[in-house]
Amino acid sequence: QVQLAESGGGLVQAGGSLRLDCLVSRRTFGLYSMAWFRQAPGKDSEFVAAIRGSDDRTSYADSVRGRFTISRDDAKNTVYLQMINLKPEDTAVYSCAATLGKMTMNRNEYVYWGPGTQVTVSS
Repeated sequence: QVQLAESGGGLVQAGGSLRLDCLVSRRTFGLYSMAWFRQAPGKDSEFVAAIRGSDDRTSYADSVRGRFTISRDDAKNTVYLQMINLKPEDTAVYSCAATLGKMTMNRNEYVYWGPGTQVTVSS
């Protein structure tokens, strides 16, 4: 069983920064493609960013490209989401997800999920 645990959420003013961490309980973490999704109240879950396990190739949603950076430290079994220039519309619960399959924006392809962490951006 693979367990994921997010941390780093909180309240920040517009224009501020936050870094989210996702710790994965699996030694073979480096084989997994990882992604961040978010869900705002009353809205569908939205893909944010993904990083491939084999070569660290990344993919971003248009709404966050240039402001968010996904990265990973395989030695620490952790994937990060660095967020800068945050906007009120970034307010959501952010969840990390893992799959042994290919990197994808489709949430249905991810098998393992963390419980999520709240990010609130005030205007």
